[in-house]
Amino acid sequence: MEWLKILPPLVAVFFVLWKKEVILALMMAIFTSEWLLIASHESLGPVIGGLNTLERIVEVFSDPGNTRILIFSLLVGALLSFMRVSGGVTALVKKLIAKGLAKSARQVSLMASFTGVVVFIESNLSVLTAGILSRGLFDKFGISRAKLAYIIDSTSAPVCILILLNAWGAYVLALLGNYDLEASSAEILWGTIPFNFYAIVTLAIVFYTAYTGKYYGPLATSLNNEEIALKARNENLELNENQTTNEKLPQGEPASSYVDEENEHGKARYMILPLLTMIGGMVGFMFWTGDGVMSAGSGSKSVLYATTLACVVAYAMMIMSGHFKHAKLVKIGFSGMSELLPLVAIVLLSLALGSSLKELGTGIYIAQIVGDFLPLYLVAPMIFIVGGVIAFSTGTSWGTFAILIPIGIPIIETMGLPASFILAAILGGGVFGDHCSPISDTTAVSAIASGCDLLEHVKTQLPYAATGGAITVLAYLVTGLIIL
Repeated sequence: MEWLKILPPLVAVFFVLWKKEVILALMMAIFTSEWLLIASHESLGPVIGGLNTLERIVEVFSDPGNTRILIFSLLVGALLSFMRVSGGVTALVKKLIAKGLAKSARQVSLMASFTGVVVFIESNLSVLTAGILSRGLFDKFGISRAKLAYIIDSTSAPVCILILLNAWGAYVLALLGNYDLEASSAEILWGTIPFNFYAIVTLAIVFYTAYTGKYYGPLATSLNNEEIALKARNENLELNENQTTNEKLPQGEPASSYVDEENEHGKARYMILPLLTMIGGMVGFMFWTGDGVMSAGSGSKSVLYATTLACVVAYAMMIMSGHFKHAKLVKIGFSGMSELLPLVAIVLLSLALGSSLKELGTGIYIAQIVGDFLPLYLVAPMIFIVGGVIAFSTGTSWGTFAILIPIGIPIIETMGLPASFILAAILGGGVFGDHCSPISDTTAVSAIASGCDLLEHVKTQLPYAATGGAITVLAYLVTGLIIL
């Protein structure tokens, strides 16, 4: 009954498609996985599975890295709220437009794309910086938040896996360090760059889309923030026709932004300084936690410390402006956190599901499906596809690397295949599956940073990721026929 190991991710996908509810889907997937783990307790299986589901979620907090990610996700809500209510976002948007740096939708889209590429130190930082900087501009030019989510999500991980002077490179080097290969681990890793076709193709599609302004599939018809607000208002008015006691929102005003009024005396520095603090703090803390070596630094520690420092700077600036009191700022901070609670819950459950699936052996089982009798030229395309399936099923690219590298390296050694070529297929497959997965924590963080609904982001990005994946499979097939 080994095939049952793929049941939990299938359950997650089924509930996402059926109920359009990610939290329920994740809970059911965790429950299914935990039930399978204690299958010997047939009579009490559902009861024990339910209890173990709760324990698996609690266990997430036993890992300091996971806890940091969750706290950081909440603090991002407070930081975004500080920036918005201070008037800094609106002021920066006006300043950029006045200086001609953001005169059109094309310039704004390219700015978001370049920001995601330039901040290659850590994928979450790349997503956050580009998302926070661009949200107001996208709203100003009537570009949907789903388009912003696509741009920042599709630049962060690809650029991190191409420019390897970061935690991604250090992590893969650590995995490769367990094997005695002909070339050094660093040489093999750097050699993956020209073969990492998915990352290259994805970045090319992003910049083409941003430059031309041509969007396809569900992304082409995604609503901008004003249209979403109008839709919400119309739904609210329709509801109020039947429930006249309900208070109506002002015309065109989204509920989430009606909690706190923006400061009319806001300055661009109220957004710029906290943002620069977060970026600079991230770089500094990466060096600090890595004892002077940035690539050896802790991404989870650095992003948490940097975001906390940015919140402190934003708080101090608002206090010193004389327009805010401590009690008001506390309310604003918690209001911002509360808006992100559903997405933070998704991140929590995604981490719990990944842990459960690892113990169940889902990833290893999927990898073994590849078999031992593939022609050499099909090895790289199949490893890429399997990597995508594992990352899609488990919601983690790094977890996929951890599963496939121990499988791929022996294949390289046994069959005499180019190490960088096969490793690139593993890395690209992990990023590809992560881009497609509705249970990926990176996907959730991208939705948080852009202010986009999570399922809307998954639905609109999927056709682009699938297109990049199809081109990549063809590229690996052709390259394999040439070099093997």
